Formats: sequence, structure tokens, C-alpha cells
Amino acid sequence: MQEITIRHSKEADIDSIQQIYEGPKAYSGTLQLPFPSVEKWKKHLSDLPQGLHSLVAEVDGAIVGQIGLETMQNPRRKHVATVGMAVKDAYQNQGVGTKLLSSAIDLAENWLNIRRVELTVYVDNDGAIALYKKQGFKIEGELIAYAFRNGQYVNVYQMAKIREGVL
Repeated sequence: MQEITIRHSKEADIDSIQQIYEGPKAYSGTLQLPFPSVEKWKKHLSDLPQGLHSLVAEVDGAIVGQIGLETMQNPRRKHVATVGMAVKDAYQNQGVGTKLLSSAIDLAENWLNIRRVELTVYVDNDGAIALYKKQGFKIEGELIAYAFRNGQYVNVYQMAKIREGVL
């Protein structure tokens, strides 16, 4: 694997980000639908709302992963952020997700003063669950029939990482 570079996404990356989420592994592991349109991603990423940060992973100049980090705007939840990510199918299990997630956690904890990072993950996504646990996330519960995927309802784990020294 070549060097993985992480940076904030820019408008020129939108086509590449859309291509990540059109991969069967990527949309099956997220809440995205198959056949994502470029227009949807342009609308979502062209003018990011307050509190939403989008990072991409590059390998040899190609965008191979994306993570969104959204800080909560409610005053009582300003210490919380959520993450959602995907890695291009051909680049999974090569360290891209680890680098994206650790970069998002660094941004959250060391620059945005976030104490709690939350996510949901399908209970059958063993690779993602292992990645999240490796980064310090803990399963806090299971949400039943959380999403409809490939013709059936599926459960997710609610996971969170609490910044060390906070509790």
C-alpha cells in the first residue's frame, strides 16, 4: 500500500467521493442507497453546514475514502460528534479506514474540544467493529431493525468513544 494522505475534502473531490459510495461494500455498510447520484453529493458537500467536517483519504492522488465528522449544535450536546465513513471497495482492509478514523478523532478531541464521538455500525460488519474497538470505541447497545438493507431489516450497534481523562 502506498502512503495514505488525509485532508479536508474540496468541491473538486465530489465525483470521487460519489464513486466511493457507489461500491457495493460501501453502500451496504452505510445508510447510503445503491446508485448514488453526483448531484446528491454535490448538494451535500458543496456547502457544508456548520459543524460538519469532511475528510478524504488519498493514495497516489486518488480519493479512496471519506469520513464525515458532525459536531452537535444543541448547546447541551456540543461536546458530542458523530462519524460516518466509507472506503472504496478495492482499498478496504489496507489501513485507509484506520487513518481516516484516527484523523477524525484527532480533529474532534484536540481541535474541536469534543469529548464523545458516536457512531452506529451494522452488527454483521465485523471488520468495521474491530476497527472501531481498536480506536477505543465501546458498544453501548444494540438497536433493533434500525435500517432496511438488501430486502430485510438489520440491527446496528451504538458505539461511542469517550476522550480519556473526561470521566
